[in-house]
Amino acid sequence: MNAAVRSVVRMGIYLGCKVYFIKEGYQGMVDGGKHIEEARWSSVSSIIHKGGTIIGSARCKEFITREGQLKAAKNLVDKGITDIVVIGGDGSLTGANAFRRSWASLLDELLTKNLITQDQRKKYNHLNIAGLVGSIDNDFCGTDMTIGSDSALHRIIEAIDAIAYTAYSHQRTFIMEVMGRHCGYLALVTALAGEADYVFVPEDPVPVDWHQQLCSKLSQERATGQRLNIIIVAEGAIDRKGQPITAQQIRKVIVDNLHQDTRITVLGHVQRGGSPSAFDRILGCRMGAEAVMALMEATEESEPVVVTLNGNQAVRIPLMESVKRTQAVAQAMKEKKWELAVELRGYSFGRNLQTYKMLTSCRIERLLIWEKFTNLQNAY
Repeated sequence: MNAAVRSVVRMGIYLGCKVYFIKEGYQGMVDGGKHIEEARWSSVSSIIHKGGTIIGSARCKEFITREGQLKAAKNLVDKGITDIVVIGGDGSLTGANAFRRSWASLLDELLTKNLITQDQRKKYNHLNIAGLVGSIDNDFCGTDMTIGSDSALHRIIEAIDAIAYTAYSHQRTFIMEVMGRHCGYLALVTALAGEADYVFVPEDPVPVDWHQQLCSKLSQERATGQRLNIIIVAEGAIDRKGQPITAQQIRKVIVDNLHQDTRITVLGHVQRGGSPSAFDRILGCRMGAEAVMALMEATEESEPVVVTLNGNQAVRIPLMESVKRTQAVAQAMKEKKWELAVELRGYSFGRNLQTYKMLTSCRIERLLIWEKFTNLQNAY
């Protein structure tokens, strides 16, 4: 996210704007004071290679209350802030839109309480919002990639590559748990890039008899001479009935039925750390610059936008349209409409899922027939 912060600050200054950091997210907006600080050109030097965000982030229950929003509005008016770039997930973006919609009534109430002047009420009569999606889960509909997801994938793949060596040497099976309580993007793409033999994702749950299916698959792989097996499980993995599936359950099934030496690795917050990838740095730069341009072109009647990546181009789309579609995925999963959930995730997700299934669809009978045919050819 630092690449995006840097881009917003420098693009804003380049266009002649006064730019502010709002530190610790909405909590800083509510608290005001030292949490809202003017950003200089040099303020964002040498941060693009750092993970996380230099301005901090925090959950703020007070912001969803009327009293909290009144404090936030007063702090923004005091600084003359009428354009906000919000970096976060669908919760942060939904909160920003709700705040924008309440802006006029908030200022009216502040004026009634003599907390702002009549001139301030007229000068800052509307609030513009531009959103950027920062989420390692890549769980926001309407964008090919979210800021942070590529870097997280790099962390995971590095871990899998390291583990594969010891797994091969000792003929072990490794179960890797990756982040993704509600979205299986990381697990799916990791399975595709890491040659995993089996993957558990929440959008396309395994059948209730997954125990037999998993054991059959692993047995087939070993029968063809494979010395290791890698299984990827999203932390939000479930079966078709919606029952959670944990790494411990999977290990027990493999040990009890196949007697394989099976280990579990939970990567946890390692996935969120480290320096961002080149892709994420460029993505943050381009999205940040586009967000500032969107705000500069916005009018009082403009609809809030979120900047997304579509066909390797930074584009603006209606914020709440994407938020609603993202929330529709969760609803489809709740109603066990799995095909719809995959479809709502987007074309890229669906193609990745289909590709993974085709590349891991082992047909042991075909392999044995082909091997016998090859041996006959060699004999002649």
